[in-house]
Amino acid sequence: MNTTPRFLPATRKEMDALGWKRPDVILVTGDSYVDAPAIGAAVVGRVLDRAGYKVAIIAQPDIHSDLDITRLGEPALFWGVTGGSLDSMVANYTASGKKRKRCDYTPGGENTRRPDRAVIAYTNLIRRHFKGSPVPIVLGGIEASLRRVPHYDAWQNRIRGSILFDAKADYLLYGMGERSVVELADALASGSSPDDVSGLCRKSDAPVPGYLELPSLEEVKKDKGAFSSMFVTFKANADALTARGLFQKHDTRYLVQNPPQPPLTETELDAVNELPYTRELHPLCQSMGEVRAMETIRFSIATHRGCYGDCNFCAIALHQGRTVSSRSEASILRETKDLTALSGFKGYILDAGGPTANMYGFECEKKLKKGACTDRRCLYPSICPALKPDHSRLISLLKQMQQVPGIKKVFSASGIRPDLVLADKKKGDLYLREVVANHTSGQLKIAPEHTSDKVLSLMGKPQTELIRFRNRFLELTAEAGKPQFLTYYFMVAHPGCGQKEMEELTRFCQSELHTRPEQAQIFTPTPSTLSTLMYVTEKDPETGKPVFVEKQKDAKERQKATLHGTGRGPGRDRKGTSGGYRKKSAPGTDRRPGKHKASVHKSSGRRNSR
Repeated sequence: MNTTPRFLPATRKEMDALGWKRPDVILVTGDSYVDAPAIGAAVVGRVLDRAGYKVAIIAQPDIHSDLDITRLGEPALFWGVTGGSLDSMVANYTASGKKRKRCDYTPGGENTRRPDRAVIAYTNLIRRHFKGSPVPIVLGGIEASLRRVPHYDAWQNRIRGSILFDAKADYLLYGMGERSVVELADALASGSSPDDVSGLCRKSDAPVPGYLELPSLEEVKKDKGAFSSMFVTFKANADALTARGLFQKHDTRYLVQNPPQPPLTETELDAVNELPYTRELHPLCQSMGEVRAMETIRFSIATHRGCYGDCNFCAIALHQGRTVSSRSEASILRETKDLTALSGFKGYILDAGGPTANMYGFECEKKLKKGACTDRRCLYPSICPALKPDHSRLISLLKQMQQVPGIKKVFSASGIRPDLVLADKKKGDLYLREVVANHTSGQLKIAPEHTSDKVLSLMGKPQTELIRFRNRFLELTAEAGKPQFLTYYFMVAHPGCGQKEMEELTRFCQSELHTRPEQAQIFTPTPSTLSTLMYVTEKDPETGKPVFVEKQKDAKERQKATLHGTGRGPGRDRKGTSGGYRKKSAPGTDRRPGKHKASVHKSSGRRNSR
């Protein structure tokens, strides 16, 4: 086990210095190599390194040349391939289908190094230059995780099969893969089969006894009803305590999905986040330019993972899980102290949070023992009485972090759930007071998404007591004597939202919030969300009733223009709140071949972490 902070090798020279003739594992990623707990390849590499394996990393290889992919030779155990912190199609294209010019995870910022369908492109690159090699290729990360079963691809407007088959890879690790990647490596190192590893997908010549059968690929491509049935069953078997294994026919072979791994325990999550990351950009990448995401990644702390919000447009729950796992206060405080010793640290932790900042420190006891409920959600249509929101641990944590020598401010930039604040009758107001007074950098992010009951129902979001929350925020802001604002996130053209609903939302913003949001996010039907299923089938999967879906680009843009008002300047609440400007937030942590906060692209499958 390595305890001295050093990069995992990315060049032959680094391997030679370590005396390695051949690495056990080579990780190929669509991100630049930032060695931090927010970056999936770095986390998986560190976890394998801790387990005693020799791990090397190839970041953003040129797919038109053999120079990058062959520079380290061939691994002894397996190749690990990830598209990076974002699905590559979301990273490369806007909701309107325009090519993105900038990438926060690429040196120099120019979006030219992450190929479309990066997981497939990198796997093809390996196969092309290591012909006939018996070394298996293992897929992981957000792109592979959410495309592991047949899925709708908005960029081709068709149903694609499992990415495991499309990429012609050997295995796929889905979800948060720290535990499963080590189990897979152990199996391969011992010469045994990894077929039974939890959180693994594989190919098979026959069905697996005891597993549930999904409608075949041929069926789901032809029949929207079959596609809907497949996805509902798939999503219902995503909880580690209740899920059954799944299999599905793909032409003459079968996709097999083992049940998911249980969430990491507090001790395990602490250990993963406290591995000896350098929190720096690898010198090879530094030579190509600065990475815009670096500052936020270096100076932010993940306090928890998972999300029990389970919104229909969001894939976090399917990737990270519906169970929130929190780190210990002691571990977070140790990391806080470590950050103060980093070069360039100016006393500000830019974000302490997770998919949603105020889910830290409490969970449903019933869920922890028996798994997520199959007949209801934690927060929709209202907060389940069994959840019992309690912000006391989070209040204590933030105060303790603020007291660490060298810390000036600890910001909560992840965004918060107002409904959780309002539901916590004992500590909710104290938490909001603490955030307003000490942990807001001028703007506090909330995501009501919409105000129409119909649209919110299709989003799987409750009708937030927005005005009540806003008024209390303004009262506390006035008490604190700070000119702080609320930033509202709204979504445009979600299934069920037409021009009429957008006009209603606009009137609400003007008359009740006294603001006209400058930017709104157009819904993007990304893989493996219920909202995408509605977009494809034009039906509510729970009721079977028809749902209006706006599919015309110009009409989507018209909805967006209605909300922010073409030709107007930034909206500003006359009583002090901001105009809902959706600023690019801290690039985050989706991570893993298998996590964290996904990043700046907050469209549907969105906030692959929020």
